[in-house]
Amino acid sequence: MTQQHIAEALQRVQAVLQRRPETGLHEDGPATARWTGGTRVVASHANGTQVPSDMPNELGGTGDLVTPGWLFRAGLASCATTSIVMAAAAEGVELTSLEVKATSRSDTRGLLGMRDADGQAVNAGPGDVQLAVRVQANGVPPERLRALVQSAVGRSPIPNALQAATPLALRIDAG
Repeated sequence: MTQQHIAEALQRVQAVLQRRPETGLHEDGPATARWTGGTRVVASHANGTQVPSDMPNELGGTGDLVTPGWLFRAGLASCATTSIVMAAAAEGVELTSLEVKATSRSDTRGLLGMRDADGQAVNAGPGDVQLAVRVQANGVPPERLRALVQSAVGRSPIPNALQAATPLALRIDAG
């Protein structure tokens, strides 16, 4: 798809949403994960796409697949990248290169339910989450590119979910 095609698609969708805002509300496609043995899991999409994951050797896995934590960072980086591309197309900015790297630090003690020296539970989630964006566009000043990226990431769904600490509803069917 060209930048022009993306911009035209966004304009059509925006026109519909301005006339009928309720059409913007929708259920997101579910991701279904099934345990396949050991610490291996296969996540599936309704379209048939499957993504396997496993844990590293030191946590009982084989270490030959990506981890669920990496999939989280991949989703974060991919979502931010897509949002930047869409914003650039909408603003008529022709990107020449774009790379988004998501990094974080985690404490394995949290995954194992361990406590810190002060007795507090160690957080199992990632900390120090960062997005590093490298972006270029011919003839576009760096300050305009920075503003475009900041605006796009500010309305990107997965970064937003992380920043807003979206509540998680846990439903359990055991039996």
